[in-house]
Amino acid sequence: MERPPFLWGAGTSAHQVEGNNWLNDWWAWEQAGKVKEPSGLAADQYNRFESDLDLAQSLGHNAHRFSIEWARIEPTPGFYSEEAIAHYGQMIDACRRRGLEPIVTLHHFTHPLWFAVQGGWTSPTCVDSFIRYVGMVSHRLGEKIRWWVTINEPTVLVFYGYLDGRWPPGEKSFSKATRAQENLIRAHQAAYAVIHAQAKQRGQDPPPRVGLAHHMRCYDPCRRWSLSDRLSVFFRDRMANRSVLKACRTRMDFIGLNYYTRDFIHGPGWNSMGFLGTPCENPQHHPEAGPRTGMGWEIYPEGLHRVLTSLKRWRKPILICENGIWTPDDNIRWDFIRRHVEQMVAAMKEGVEVAGYLYWSLIDNFEWADGFAPRFGLVEVDYATQARRIRPSAQQYARLIRKGEL
Repeated sequence: MERPPFLWGAGTSAHQVEGNNWLNDWWAWEQAGKVKEPSGLAADQYNRFESDLDLAQSLGHNAHRFSIEWARIEPTPGFYSEEAIAHYGQMIDACRRRGLEPIVTLHHFTHPLWFAVQGGWTSPTCVDSFIRYVGMVSHRLGEKIRWWVTINEPTVLVFYGYLDGRWPPGEKSFSKATRAQENLIRAHQAAYAVIHAQAKQRGQDPPPRVGLAHHMRCYDPCRRWSLSDRLSVFFRDRMANRSVLKACRTRMDFIGLNYYTRDFIHGPGWNSMGFLGTPCENPQHHPEAGPRTGMGWEIYPEGLHRVLTSLKRWRKPILICENGIWTPDDNIRWDFIRRHVEQMVAAMKEGVEVAGYLYWSLIDNFEWADGFAPRFGLVEVDYATQARRIRPSAQQYARLIRKGEL
């Protein structure tokens, strides 16, 4: 059977680019003054998606990842907005007209405010509520979708929302974090079953591919000679990188991988994180550390190779759903892309099945608690005018895609 074309492209998420998502939990969090600045109009992509997809097409992309905003689809429990359903159907059609494979994410950190009021991901009814929404989207739009990402980065959502407290709902509770992660896993498993059942019922052939986007980091010990540091690295990798994949292994057609960086870990440090240890106090001073991004993350392309080869044993195709950088120097952005793609190719030569590479992000966006300062986009956004400008790194990425070689 002929192998499908490799997917090259970039991604966005609804709340980060659409603007005026005033029905979800993040909007309420922003209005309560919990972040540096509110998302507001963001990049106004709800109204500008056609022209943004034109940019993606012009850059040689053949895939585009975006998310559906649950709060728009189901603004109140059990009521579905025909306008919103039509809008996302138009986005999918717009992708297809431009030769872009739509990769659709159902939950990218935000959900309806009513869902949050009911208890969010710790509520006993949360999975049922999510599956009701998934079933509606799959029923109305599923015949147009071949790639589904059910939930984006469940472990990140749990950490920032239920342990660190920096994101809504602002909890700092290990028990609630555990319950939320268990429910997110159950939600993915149930969504997988619903999407496939509906696809089978309508005779969709080939069947869709359903997975989740999982955030993975590389971990190394602060002190390679330290047994406690190495043990903390082992347990942190097992908990943060492996536990979700293990729980979902029979309900994934592919692994969606979000990779950005590496952490150096000091352990055991018997504090709230216990045997998981803590990041080194001054990781930038570590003798092995590379340069840092604007987010303070180490640039470590070799980590992508390490993560990809570690996933080989799962025997699933891997779609790199996110890999990107915030930097004021666009030359560094292109170097980041080039070096990570090199590592991806090296892993593929070692037998890792990679289905595609999606840079994060297509355009500059609202970066959650960090506001609008971080600039990840291949395309610059002037938020005062909403004008777009293609960065040189985007053109270099386009040449890579078109030539098929570095």
